Amino acid sequence: MILGHNRSVPQVIDGKVLATRIESETAREAAALESMGASPVLATVQVGSHPAVDLYVRHQARAAERTGIAFRRTVLPEDTSERQLMRELDQLARNHEVSGVMLQTPLPSHINTRAVRRALDAAKDVEGVHPTNLGWLLSDRPGMVPCTAAAALECILSTGVELRGKRAVVVGHSETVGKPIAILLMERLATVTVCHHGTVDLAAEVRQAEILVVAVGKAGLIQGSDLRPGSVVVDVGINEIEVDGKRRIVGDVAAAESSAAAFVTPVPGGVGPVTVALLMRNCVQATARQMKSL
Repeated sequence: MILGHNRSVPQVIDGKVLATRIESETAREAAALESMGASPVLATVQVGSHPAVDLYVRHQARAAERTGIAFRRTVLPEDTSERQLMRELDQLARNHEVSGVMLQTPLPSHINTRAVRRALDAAKDVEGVHPTNLGWLLSDRPGMVPCTAAAALECILSTGVELRGKRAVVVGHSETVGKPIAILLMERLATVTVCHHGTVDLAAEVRQAEILVVAVGKAGLIQGSDLRPGSVVVDVGINEIEVDGKRRIVGDVAAAESSAAAFVTPVPGGVGPVTVALLMRNCVQATARQMKSL
């Protein structure tokens, strides 16, 4: 149990507050680069229209404006081929005016997401999903850390809980969230278990977690009654469900707010805003690195 927890309900980790702090720091860094003649420019590319993606891009555009980053959006037709998309990414890689590139997912089923990500310029990959950036993370020399995983860590660190020696459980083993957050937690000497569709008794693993990160995309996968008393719970899931005829956005953890956990992230308003803020920070850092390499 996390010492000092005696609340009847968990404390909510406010992602908007964390994001505001990160954006303020990023805006100062962007202004400093501007004064040296280097302008951060973030280019986002999506294929087709998807309500969740469109909303995410709008959040990115607003964050870019708040932090002084120029924002360029390209929307390609739904039937864009994999080769055409790679050609677009190659052009952005060669464009010296663009310092950061964000490839929006999900992509249409006829496009191989992994293959296309390899076509990104690792130096401009603000989401941290290029194999080179993932490799540097594994080698303890991170360049661009995957933003959602980094955002989950920021939420955990904001609680002030010491990670060394803690039992951490990550549910979901994706290349962009589950695996990276497991590495980030291990680097801070947490003892990490990663659960996935092959896990035999998920609830039993969750009940042992002092730190729990859930990133699956399945509403109600984890029940609040299974959370360990005094734990820190970071819910990365974003799911749209219908309740009483109305559409709602919920996470992967049900009833976390009324559980015995010490800290929980809300959905929405938890990991999401921090992820967007870290995208902006990565773009500014990419700009600085590119300026030094000239």
